[in-house]
Order: sequence, then C-alpha cells, then structure tokens
Amino acid sequence: SDILIVDTAGRQHTQAGLMDELKKIRRVIAKTNPAAPHEVLLVLDAGTGQNALSQLAHFGEAVGVTGLALTKLDGTAKGGILIALARKTGLPIRYVGVGEGIDDLRVFDAGEYVDALLPAS
Repeated sequence: SDILIVDTAGRQHTQAGLMDELKKIRRVIAKTNPAAPHEVLLVLDAGTGQNALSQLAHFGEAVGVTGLALTKLDGTAKGGILIALARKTGLPIRYVGVGEGIDDLRVFDAGEYVDALLPAS
C-alpha cells in the first residue's frame, strides 16, 4: 500500500494563495484515486490557543480535515485547545507528539492526555 505524506508546514490559514495551493494538491491527488486522500490531519502545536479554532475552520473548508494531531506536548504547553476542537467538531484526535524522535509520535490516548492535563496532585 502506498502512503503519501504532504507536509504543508508554515502555511497560514490567512494566506489565500497558499490555501488555494492546498486545494489544488487535493484535486491532483484525487485524480489518481477518486477516494483519496483517505486521511487529512491538521497538525497543531500544543502552544496554539484559540487561533486553532479558526485554523481548523479554514483548513477544513479548504481540504476537508478528517482528524487532529497535536505536537510539542513535551514542553510546558498542555494543548487544552484540543478539547475544544474535538468537542466542537467531533473530529477524532489521532496522534500526539511528545518529542522529536520517530517514537515520540504516539497514538492519542484520552486517559493519558487527561492525566497529563490534570494531574492528581
């Protein structure tokens, strides 16, 4: 099975030209397989605040976001916006990044996330 990862890092939802390029990438991919892409993840930095709601709305409109991933949970940021995004949209949270190594990208575990967000003591 072939996998294609398109990293669009640095694109801002406020840059119309770059958002149009994303739409074109999606159209080109769909020409090779009408069912593609099978997954479109919006990857957010754990330090992103309320702006993430706007990002998700714009990227969702442009390319049809199907899931979420949150990175940089290894620092002081807790990524609380993830709860608001999941609740508002119902999108699944697929992955969390807790470091820079390949093993640091992990499948999201709600229990672990809540425990880290709200420690017992």
